[in-house]
Amino acid sequence: MKSVALRIPPERIALFKAVIESYDNLATLRTEDPRSHLLRLWFDPATEDELIRLLESLAPAMVVKLSV
Repeated sequence: MKSVALRIPPERIALFKAVIESYDNLATLRTEDPRSHLLRLWFDPATEDELIRLLESLAPAMVVKLSV
């Protein structure tokens, strides 16, 4: 399993979660630090390219900040 950390504004987290969950088995979202809005996506390395493309497409609307 691989993971990527994300910071998303709190008002966008529910929408982001809904989008991620709509892609069955692409990734699992967990809250790592609720005070700083730090989330972590866990995913299979085989789906990494698809997941990164999705995150990049969402970034303008979600203000997603990635850290691996």
